[in-house]
Amino acid sequence: MAGIYTLPSLMKGKCAEKKVAKKEKKIIHRTLGRTGIEVPVISLGGTGPKITRAALDFGIVYLDTANRYGAGRHEVMLGQILQERPRESFIIATKIIPFLNNRTGLPSEKISVSEFKKDFRKKMGQSLKRLQVDYVDILYLHGVETQETLKDQLIKDTMLELKEENKTRFLGTSFHHNELSLIRATADEKIYDALSTSYNFRQPHRKEVKKAIAYAANTGLGVVAMKTMAGVYWDKERKHPINAKAALKWVLQDENVHTTIPGISTFDQLELDMSVMEDLTLTPKEREDLKLGQKTSMSGLYCAQCNRCRLQCRYNLDIPTMMRSYMYVYGYRNPAKAKETLQSVDLNNTPCIDCHTCAVTCSMGFDIRNKILDIVRLKDVPEDFLV
Repeated sequence: MAGIYTLPSLMKGKCAEKKVAKKEKKIIHRTLGRTGIEVPVISLGGTGPKITRAALDFGIVYLDTANRYGAGRHEVMLGQILQERPRESFIIATKIIPFLNNRTGLPSEKISVSEFKKDFRKKMGQSLKRLQVDYVDILYLHGVETQETLKDQLIKDTMLELKEENKTRFLGTSFHHNELSLIRATADEKIYDALSTSYNFRQPHRKEVKKAIAYAANTGLGVVAMKTMAGVYWDKERKHPINAKAALKWVLQDENVHTTIPGISTFDQLELDMSVMEDLTLTPKEREDLKLGQKTSMSGLYCAQCNRCRLQCRYNLDIPTMMRSYMYVYGYRNPAKAKETLQSVDLNNTPCIDCHTCAVTCSMGFDIRNKILDIVRLKDVPEDFLV
């Protein structure tokens, strides 16, 4: 563990409160598919209370959270803030991961149908209580990795029952992996109204993702883009930031993307993102800025989550999840979320220690072994230190 406390992003800097003025300019809105919900093209994911209040004051209305974010603390924080505002003034979306077999992606054989539904309902109840609302606007099936999960009748029945009981207005899916098949599968299942998927200018398969998103939007699905910042920085040392304004505009050039949930951790980032809501035009300089990594041979921090690495790894480690955790620390400066993500991986504290030469060739050009040995140290950092 020597040296873990020197990781720059683990030292949480204080965020001074700053007023973000709502400008008298037209904010660009889009309709979230067949939900009919009108939302600004920028929405808000996990962040702190001061920025959340400022974003709501500016005009953001769509708030994204999850039952497991911060072990429920993010939902609690939002619930406290939202009590100050009329229910019709905001759109709240939360996400639930059901009790699944990690190998098959289907409901675990260890529990019965009634126990599965009870667990799912318990999580839904927790979210509603924390958020202090009677219903959420969108309930997402979170962390989907296979089409089998989307198609499972027990999962669909459970979600539809919650919708019929008015615990949620709409249903959706959310995923970090396998976007091409999961976007289309979500649309084909018919019961879902929205999806949340990774989409950015650094995806090697971005043209195919664009086509899949068009397919989904044409069926009436609302499309929410995440991971739009593509890792935020080109380098671990954070000397070369990705042009965030250009990255957001790149995604929003696609009119089939209805809103985005970029990571926002400072008021400067919030103001920059708010300016994008007024003008989506990519300038020539911004287009060139998006090529910086290519010009300088910097691999960046964004993992394409292609899963090819797992087939190459002799231990079949969940490398994509660990790379996402690495990005959360060094790119998004969110070590708490990084540790939460890392805890979902079944590994000891010294993976790769026996592999002096890594067999994995990363499609993004990452030094996989060194990144894993770096990020795995986070497992032993006390959570209180990361908050």
